[in-house]
Amino acid sequence: MSSGKALDLVLKGGRVIDPANERDGLMDVGIADGKIARVEADIAASDAAHTVDVSGLLVTPGLLDIHAHSYVNRPHRDNGSWMGSLNADAHFLKDGVTTMVDVGTAGCQEIEHFRKTVIENSTCRILALVNIAAPGMGACEQDISNFDVQGAASAAKDHSDIVVGIKTAHFWTTKPFDAEHPPWESVEKAVEAGVACDMPVMVDFWPRPPDRPYPELILEKLRPGDIHTHVFARQFPVIDDDGKVFDYMFKARERGTWFDLGHGAGSFWFRNGARAMAQGFPPDSISTDLHMGNINGPVVTMTATMAKCLVMGMSLKEVVWRSTVTPAKAINRPELGRLTVGDEADVAVLEHRKGDFSYEDCGYGRMDGEDALECALTVRKGEVVWDRDARTVPRWEDNPEPYWEVTQKPVGIERYWR
Repeated sequence: MSSGKALDLVLKGGRVIDPANERDGLMDVGIADGKIARVEADIAASDAAHTVDVSGLLVTPGLLDIHAHSYVNRPHRDNGSWMGSLNADAHFLKDGVTTMVDVGTAGCQEIEHFRKTVIENSTCRILALVNIAAPGMGACEQDISNFDVQGAASAAKDHSDIVVGIKTAHFWTTKPFDAEHPPWESVEKAVEAGVACDMPVMVDFWPRPPDRPYPELILEKLRPGDIHTHVFARQFPVIDDDGKVFDYMFKARERGTWFDLGHGAGSFWFRNGARAMAQGFPPDSISTDLHMGNINGPVVTMTATMAKCLVMGMSLKEVVWRSTVTPAKAINRPELGRLTVGDEADVAVLEHRKGDFSYEDCGYGRMDGEDALECALTVRKGEVVWDRDARTVPRWEDNPEPYWEVTQKPVGIERYWR
């Protein structure tokens, strides 16, 4: 910090919603040396090198999306591996998401490459789940010889600074079970790996009663703290014939099964989500399952997914809570998703609009509502990385030198001018 001021940046006049610290009100957020320095009712402009007016907007911790895919440099495999990952910096930072979790795109054979080629080169914080299938996501997930308990657990422990769990997905969804495809093989091996590395397991699952019923997954197979993602997908019997949430959903939550939204291209249906939420069964965490196959709909963004929860009846404070604090809890990273003094300064500044809006689910169903959310500003490690409305720069006529210099040489121009 070269200005001599106590703070590098102040976000001034916004409504701070910081559930981890029980804050909800008009406050200023002061940042210094890449960390949260002060969260107070009125920080003097003279204390800061740069002040940005965010009045009328929401100021929240950086959002956490714990279900997405970002392994963009994945080596091609002949086994039909899944290649739909997106660039995290291009798609998440402009949406207020400062942390995302890649859920099992890489198996133990790929996690080192994923780390070196993507994770360590990204501004967005990328964490990962290791796929129980050693070659990673794709056709290889159907071959039980690829399920490597020791390999997945060892990879998770060796990379525990960036790995937060184990993933199983897509196993044997339609064909008859046989000796080479036992009903629970993928789930059971993933849980074994989770036990071995002492980390949670996330399950992308297709129930197939009577051999593989859904209640058995959430009441018996998963441990407390393990995550069932895509909870409101069409294939899950969440609602009974009378329109009521099945009792086993509440029993599973009581025992500690974690229910993640995981919107995706085909895994969120209002007929499950809206009715479950109306009866007191919301998702434990809000996530997108974003990849290149659904960024143009129906999921689109994290803030659009959050807005769907708003129009289904969730309060604004709860939406923020389930997009910051609870996902941080699910992956055992409580230092994320909060604006605590001393923590890394990851901040989302959101616009909450009121009007007439409509949203689509994965079954081509529409819900109308009066709420929309959009990111106006994102701060990652104390640096502004997204500024939708040019709040951090002056009018061009008011710019000082070197803005006015006629030169073909690159010049370093400070981003913030008060």
